Amino acid sequence: MARTPMACTGAAGSTNSRSRCVTETVNGSHHFTINGYSLAKGMGVGKYIASESFSVGGYQWAIYFYPDGKNAEDSSLYVSVFIALASEGTDVRALFELTLLDQSGKGKHKVHSHFDRSLESGPYTLKYRGSMWGYKRFFKRANLETSDFLKGDSLAITCTVGVVVSSTQGPRLYSIPVPEPDLGQHFGMLLESGEGTDVVFEVDGEIFHAHKLVLAARSPVFKAQLFGPMRERNSSNLQIADIEAPVFRALLHFIYKDVLPDTKELSGLSTSTLLAQHLLAAADQYGLDRLRLLCESKLCENVSTDTVATTLALAEQHHASELKAVCLKFAASNLAAVMQSEGFEYLQKSCPTLQSELLKTVAGVHEDGGEGGGGTGSVRNRSVWGQSSDGTDANGRRVRPRT
Repeated sequence: MARTPMACTGAAGSTNSRSRCVTETVNGSHHFTINGYSLAKGMGVGKYIASESFSVGGYQWAIYFYPDGKNAEDSSLYVSVFIALASEGTDVRALFELTLLDQSGKGKHKVHSHFDRSLESGPYTLKYRGSMWGYKRFFKRANLETSDFLKGDSLAITCTVGVVVSSTQGPRLYSIPVPEPDLGQHFGMLLESGEGTDVVFEVDGEIFHAHKLVLAARSPVFKAQLFGPMRERNSSNLQIADIEAPVFRALLHFIYKDVLPDTKELSGLSTSTLLAQHLLAAADQYGLDRLRLLCESKLCENVSTDTVATTLALAEQHHASELKAVCLKFAASNLAAVMQSEGFEYLQKSCPTLQSELLKTVAGVHEDGGEGGGGTGSVRNRSVWGQSSDGTDANGRRVRPRT
């Protein structure tokens, strides 16, 4: 029954309001490459290869690829592909798309999508962490292995997730734009102008002017050095002996602006990686935790079999725990190649105590990878450093000497 508005006498006026509910999807995609498909076959029904987790709509997701299928009744005739909710959540509603990429260049991809069709029952609901959506019979294995989807023993899968979110919006009658924070810009101008400086640093033959209060506010080490009871007599003129001038300039840039400088602005440092290495040491020396984490993040992007040993040694020496954990996991997963790198000998000499930690990480990687008990046991009882001296690898197998 429709409601009829009632007349009211003596009222000054009426108040009307409105709002609207907007339901939409927050979308994100992840590209997953599976190298060595032929070696993955035979791992067993229900066993899967997982992608790295990725974030969409405030939740973590992962792609699960089952080379021998998910269900025993299919007798490994099909490969299975699923998208899993990898973080805590209840009744997460989402749309999904799985695309197996045609690697011949013809563009004939195999696509399973919710996005391009109407769903009678609405978006799919994942009840809890570990819930999955996908296809038990994603592709017949015999057909897959003779198709253009498999090239160079590799498969490529793209997953798109659209998390359903709703919000209620009321009218916004007025708005005033607010500029981005510019505190760092103003402090940077203060440093560049030299106005009001009260401390001079001599670094590698170069002179730097700065402000004691700014340095003390940002660094506990500078605070003790400039204002503490053990400060030097002439705390207005200090010599820095263990940092290069370009690195100290970058250090001041961060202290005043709270951002890393562009490598192009600095002379004497050829790459951003080299700058991050030196700044990591400086950040540890002066107690600048945010700078240290920024450098760890930068160095993490460039971890490879050629660089991981030296980066691991650097992380160990300068209390970079996040970077150290990444390097240990990477080195354990690529141990044979890492042990042949130039930096591995330096790691042995500079950080001998890392051996036990690397052994534990290797063992953990093997356990996660589902290897047999013999492999894990031998790793636990052998020295990682031993390969270069006794002709065996980390699993105790004989290694032919390189000529």
